Amino acid sequence: MMLTFPEFIEYAGTYVLAISGIRLAAAAKVDLFGAVVIGIVTSVGGGTIRDLLLNATPFWMDDPKYFITILVGTASVVIFRNRLVRLENTFFIFDTIGLGMFTLIGIEKTLLYGHPYWVAMILGMITGIAGGITRDILINEVPLIFRKEIYAGACIIGGLAYALFDKFAITSNWADVACVTTVIVIRTVAIKYQLGLPVIQADQPDESNT
Repeated sequence: MMLTFPEFIEYAGTYVLAISGIRLAAAAKVDLFGAVVIGIVTSVGGGTIRDLLLNATPFWMDDPKYFITILVGTASVVIFRNRLVRLENTFFIFDTIGLGMFTLIGIEKTLLYGHPYWVAMILGMITGIAGGITRDILINEVPLIFRKEIYAGACIIGGLAYALFDKFAITSNWADVACVTTVIVIRTVAIKYQLGLPVIQADQPDESNT
């Protein structure tokens, strides 16, 4: 049976986010079980929170293929671990692609439940970032969203692009492409040129007066 475009995006997003989580877990030197757990949390965490907010059954409970996809992602990291380690930007590539795809998934599912665009953009952002936040906490890292990098903002701007194209484009696929592409481009440009929000720093006490 052929996958529809939304189904392809959802499975592909699950796969790439699982790889990003497992790759980061491997760098943190956790064992295989821990890597699988982190891969699961990364790829389904955001969607689970979204579905609970929508008062819906979490998507992975109705379809075991999501866990099969995660296991395939785990196997990919194990089999190709030497090549993935040599690729310095492996985590960034998979995390950014997954961020764009899951932002789109969150937006479209929220709209399907009859909510307005602004709610869809917020839940799209949550779908994209919540799994990564949980992943970073589990490996004792400061979550990316709380660092200087542009992360959640890319999801919001991607949501705006979706809304514009959904209103004025001839086909809905243009809105899908616009959303994912916008998130990926913004994240890539922000990293390349080190763009980000200012970091709040407390003034250091003047020790000369003590």
